[in-house]
Amino acid sequence: MMMRHGLAAAGVLAVATVTLTSCAGGTDTTTASTTTAAPTTTTTAAPATPTVSEDQAQSLCTDLEAQLSNWRVQGPTVGRGGLNILVQTWAARYGLNAAVIQNRGIVDTAATDACSDVRSQVVDILEIPDLASGLVGL
Repeated sequence: MMMRHGLAAAGVLAVATVTLTSCAGGTDTTTASTTTAAPTTTTTAAPATPTVSEDQAQSLCTDLEAQLSNWRVQGPTVGRGGLNILVQTWAARYGLNAAVIQNRGIVDTAATDACSDVRSQVVDILEIPDLASGLVGL
């Protein structure tokens, strides 16, 4: 008979444990598991380098040439501000703002290819080593 009472007590204890576990939200707080995910790597292709078309470069040259006499009179300090405005306006006109921000050298490349004489004059008047160096905040 003792065995029956022992089994009955064990059964009541098991039911109580299940009931308590169910009341606690159905989770067993005595066990924990840890899962570590393997690291993943993704490779993306580098974005294509934007290019300036011949027409866009020629437009830049025309804009630069139109400012030469003003920059001679204004001097290099004021002229550099004018260069920034001119390049920002030109880049916005052709949707090249992001390209110029990422690589100011494309302005030099475009001007060198399309009008190296005008570029040289701008560099001399504004007292900068190249057009990219004269672009502040881009």
